[in-house]
Amino acid sequence: MKNKYFFILALLIIGLASCSKQKNVTYNPTQQAAADNATIQAYIKANNLDSVKKDSSGLYYKIITPGSGAYPIASSTVDVNYKGTLTNGSVFAPEAPAEAPLGQFIAGWQIGIPHINAGGTILLLIPSALGYGNSSPAATIPANSVLIFTVNLVSFN
Repeated sequence: MKNKYFFILALLIIGLASCSKQKNVTYNPTQQAAADNATIQAYIKANNLDSVKKDSSGLYYKIITPGSGAYPIASSTVDVNYKGTLTNGSVFAPEAPAEAPLGQFIAGWQIGIPHINAGGTILLLIPSALGYGNSSPAATIPANSVLIFTVNLVSFN
């Protein structure tokens, strides 16, 4: 009889221990920004990128070809060809065209694309806060992902 009570008590203790609350994981934007910055710096080094600039927003970019003419502004409708990858090289957006008002794109594009003119190409290294943040817009883009885009600005108006 004692073994039966001991067994029930052991099951009860194990059951209660397994029901302990999980730690509440909270999103810390400062820590995420530091992690993103380190990831981008490592990507720049690993890929031997030179002439990469950092904007005050935290966006890193490299102008591959500047293009010519005027620069697009937030209200411009831009016609672009782009490719999107993660820092591990996985492609989440194969080369594709897009046309929309610049203000409808992620913040990293809104900040980066005005650095080039029509016909220009830019490499954007976008920290998660300027991309999709701590949400996952698709299975191919995990939350808090640094995004790498090569964007060719075909035209704008």
